[in-house]
Amino acid sequence: MKYIQKISAIVLLLFLVAGCSEDFLDLAPKDELSESTAFSTYDNVKTYAWGFYESFHAYEGKVSGQIMMRDVDADLMQYGSWATGSDYLWNNVNIPSASTKWSEPYENIRRVNIMLSNLDESDMTDEERNHWRAVGLFFRSYEFIDLLVLYGGIPWLENNITDADTAILYGPRNSRDEVAANILRDLEWAEENINTNGDGPNTINTNVVNALISRFGLFEGTWRKYHSLSDHEQYINASILASEKLMTTFPTLHPDYDDLFNSEALQGKDGIILYKRYVEDQLHVLMATNFRSSNASWDITRKGVDKFLCKDGQTIWNSPLFEGDKDKYMEFRNRDDRLLYTTPPPYKVTLNGATTWEHTGVDADKEYFAVMEQLSDELHKTLPDLNWSGKIIAEVPNFDEAGFNKTYATGFRIWKHFNQLNTGRSSADFADAPVFRMGEVLMNYAEAKFEMGSFDQTVADQTINLLRVRGDVQPMLITSIDANFDPTGDPTVDPVLFEIRRERAVELMGEGLRREDLRRWKKMDYATEVKLGRWIKQSYYAKTINIQNNAAEGYVQFVTGTPPAFPEHYYLYPLPSDQIVLNSALEQNPGWQ
Repeated sequence: MKYIQKISAIVLLLFLVAGCSEDFLDLAPKDELSESTAFSTYDNVKTYAWGFYESFHAYEGKVSGQIMMRDVDADLMQYGSWATGSDYLWNNVNIPSASTKWSEPYENIRRVNIMLSNLDESDMTDEERNHWRAVGLFFRSYEFIDLLVLYGGIPWLENNITDADTAILYGPRNSRDEVAANILRDLEWAEENINTNGDGPNTINTNVVNALISRFGLFEGTWRKYHSLSDHEQYINASILASEKLMTTFPTLHPDYDDLFNSEALQGKDGIILYKRYVEDQLHVLMATNFRSSNASWDITRKGVDKFLCKDGQTIWNSPLFEGDKDKYMEFRNRDDRLLYTTPPPYKVTLNGATTWEHTGVDADKEYFAVMEQLSDELHKTLPDLNWSGKIIAEVPNFDEAGFNKTYATGFRIWKHFNQLNTGRSSADFADAPVFRMGEVLMNYAEAKFEMGSFDQTVADQTINLLRVRGDVQPMLITSIDANFDPTGDPTVDPVLFEIRRERAVELMGEGLRREDLRRWKKMDYATEVKLGRWIKQSYYAKTINIQNNAAEGYVQFVTGTPPAFPEHYYLYPLPSDQIVLNSALEQNPGWQ
């Protein structure tokens, strides 16, 4: 097992805190702090703890793509650069020789444990020590959750260790039961002892701890239920309790769904529990650029688009408002507005150069211009679609145009994180990133209540129906949901639970949670179905596009063939082989050889 052996410098994370002075970035300590002085005072500990915020990668570097890649390994998205499909879904995963998914969490855990081991010697009050212990336990739990989700049982590090602690360094894995129980123990202690308001706006506080309990409790509880393990109730109940506290604290939601992901400032917006702030010309990323350039290789599948209800609250299979999916314009009519924020609606214009255009004169080609003007504004999702430099895309879906804003796999390019805050500048985006938000918490609560047999119309109104307001969709009425509500639904899942899961898929589309949802429900077989896209006519396009059954018209099928059955042992990922070489007591997950 590899751990960092020393902390040589304290680096202040550029996790900007709302309300800080404009020269906050200039206040980062330049000198090194020894372990003997780093934790002597409240302010020193605070400085050290800023580094923990690096765990929230948010929109940095390649993380934007990694968020999408997790969903590509599920059923509702497809990656246009993988003509042979996802290795995870096609049983082509190899045991990695090394992996940052293992090493980085343990490096961060060791950093936290160094702080925890020194708090008792600090010049602080008991209340102050408890606050920083709670902050440390939050971040340590955050890292252990990532490891548990991927690998199951893993080595638990309760305290700071050195090279002399060979029994721990080279010991066996702790059981999933032990690791999960320790995580819940630590988070519940943190929730009771952390400063209610943290260390100021947008820092780890009681609400943030409860948001992580809400997420972890649901994951672990449903994993245990559907993977036939014991004690699922205590984790689901923990999720319910934490979610209820947050629902009391955050009774209203920000009305603009798109603004949650493309806002220049998330500070003060209803329902935002924690966010990462980016600032133009100080700390920027390439998240929006990824979806306004040739990097835009992530598409939503036919199944993903079909998840969005019609405005009457009915599925496309039963709603009289749905006009069919054989016409690219009709299938977007009368649908949940969140669909239009997730994938660009169809249109066509005539170009007069790279940056000027006019309507074609065909009414259908301009139908969604007025719609998007009502839903969005010139800094976000208006039509026509533009790349980062302001060049116009003549048509959506864009299969043919070279270079930027193309759909590579299905015809439904994702643009959930698309904004025009920085048109003319590449890779210099500065929209804030939500880390925890109430949309997820409300879905956690709805699902957890169902799993405990207490989901009713009141709960639906407190959760799903609040979210539907932002999509201009009629409320869920439980009494109207039966096996016929969605004839394509999973017959092994209660129809009401299936609809709760549908709403979760819609609300959280493209946020990197779908793969873990399918894993915890033990429903990865959903992702082994053939992934399809738009209905198209090949004759319309100069480029040859793969269509199901090689037909002249039909649903796009980017990857030929059907994935094999999902192997049972794939539900847990393989440990990197270098760790097993270093520690002979560390056993590989079953099935991985």
